[in-house]
Amino acid sequence: MFDHDSPAAVVQRQLDAYKARDVEALLATYAPDARQYELGGNLLAGGHDAMRPRFAQRFEEPDLHARLVQRVVMGNVVIDHEVVTRNFPEGKGAIELVAIYEVVEGRIRTQTVQLGTKRIDSAAA
Repeated sequence: MFDHDSPAAVVQRQLDAYKARDVEALLATYAPDARQYELGGNLLAGGHDAMRPRFAQRFEEPDLHARLVQRVVMGNVVIDHEVVTRNFPEGKGAIELVAIYEVVEGRIRTQTVQLGTKRIDSAAA
């Protein structure tokens, strides 16, 4: 039986909302006081009010797309390895990332991200 509030289901809803560029559906997967960090502890955003403009700006990119490569679930922790196509100032490209989500009571409480190397599409440059 599929648990709608399982950590994997919550993170999948977050990814689906990201792909759909639906800010409000995406924020609904996060606790109101959720925190986003870079690996190492640097706070990127805290709470919906700080997260909303970050996502809204990202969703304006015409080529934005996230592809899940692998997902690992251990208890309430979900680790996603993704490749995200972006419109960087230097041109269209992609970046790998690992996102670690802690899901508490059916919502993402913390998200920690490690970015890989940015690759610019030479055909688009």
